[in-house]
Amino acid sequence: MGFDFAGRRVLVAGGSRGIGRAIALGFAAAGAQVSACARGAGDLDALRAAGVRHTRPTDLADAGQIAAWVEEAAATLGGIDVLVNNASGFGAPDTEEAWKRGLDIDVMATVRASNAALPALRGSKGCIINTTSISGLEPTTRSPAYAAVKALVIHYTASQAAMYAKDGVRVNSIAPGSIEFPGGSWEKRRTDDPALYNRILAGIPFGRLGMPEEVADVALFLASPLARWVTGQTIVVDGGQMLG
Repeated sequence: MGFDFAGRRVLVAGGSRGIGRAIALGFAAAGAQVSACARGAGDLDALRAAGVRHTRPTDLADAGQIAAWVEEAAATLGGIDVLVNNASGFGAPDTEEAWKRGLDIDVMATVRASNAALPALRGSKGCIINTTSISGLEPTTRSPAYAAVKALVIHYTASQAAMYAKDGVRVNSIAPGSIEFPGGSWEKRRTDDPALYNRILAGIPFGRLGMPEEVADVALFLASPLARWVTGQTIVVDGGQMLG
């Protein structure tokens, strides 16, 4: 069954590559008017060529740039029905730099974009979808900073859902497992760190890593009327990776 988002206005923060790109293109293919932001202007140009209506180069660690994107996108699209917070700094190790990247981008970009979009979302009784990770659901020695900030976003998602329910705004998050796409970290690890890649692969019951489109499909479901009674939840999309 396909989704129909004709007339809906969707903003995707961190929408130029991988999961974010698949979400932006998925909504556009379903008829939505979509705005996406990211740092790479070239990737954004490709998104517009593929059907995304509006893009703006944006450093999602910068509060002013986030506010400017949300304001411009809302004006261009005529409002906001869905906000997808997908950006990540991918700060993995237990270092000051990794923690700062994660807090600035994974956490504060989610807070700032949500707050900027909230007046429009209240008016449309829209929804927010935050991209987290299965790393935020269990301890790890490989990427402690990344896992911790994703856990924070999962907790914040539930708090947002409780705060905004009175306004008719739903908030959920998606926790993907290991997702592979051209130019992504897992494609690089396939050749740069095959031991890690093969260890992760062996732990996925279906015998492969996930695809961005498989996460995008869940985002479309959560934004659709089929999920009208779903809020405050984190949906794991990992092909059973956490079962291992």
